[in-house]
Amino acid sequence: MQLRILLADDHKILRQALRSVLEREADICAVTEAGDGNEAIERAFEDTPDVIVMDIGMPGLNGIEVTRRVLKERPEIRVLALSTYSDARIALRILEAGALGYVVKAAGSEELLRAVRAVARGERYICPELALLLIQGERGTADRRAQPRAADGSEDRRLGKREREILRLLSDGRGVAEIAEDLRLSTSMVDVHLANMMRKLELTDIADLITHAILHTLPAT
Repeated sequence: MQLRILLADDHKILRQALRSVLEREADICAVTEAGDGNEAIERAFEDTPDVIVMDIGMPGLNGIEVTRRVLKERPEIRVLALSTYSDARIALRILEAGALGYVVKAAGSEELLRAVRAVARGERYICPELALLLIQGERGTADRRAQPRAADGSEDRRLGKREREILRLLSDGRGVAEIAEDLRLSTSMVDVHLANMMRKLELTDIADLITHAILHTLPAT
């Protein structure tokens, strides 16, 4: 079986390194790349890869929402999540969205290849670090800089009401334009709110804010 792989990750150096690993394998015939969530959707629909190696914390649409949208239209595609974070909550969100596997970026190339091939066969693959966490239950705190959600499920109390609304939409994979439309704000105002949120939460970039959103908001019902 000759596999076609799509690498979806906003870090170009990592994509190039992964591509180099994958292209050396005899059973992988094509590797394409996407640098953000919107491009990942376009490439998935155009190329119909066998497996998408999907980063979660991409700008614009995060990997969870990309997975939902791609599999809704192309259920035959397999998704392998690739993340910096070995956190059960993030993993469960993307597995619920339809991903078959989850590997942390700290894993070696051999484990990545095992995961790609397992997922291509329609098998579930969870890396050992995450499997242990899933067995033991969720970790208490994934990011020491962020306050945990209150017992009633409400978001971080350092944020205002409008900021918490934006955080929830961000966790659902909405981009700036979609958030602006949903909340009837200008895109520049959404950008201002995002900047203020990163300052309050002591986060350095939008990828960290997306990860915080995924960890500290409940899925929409």
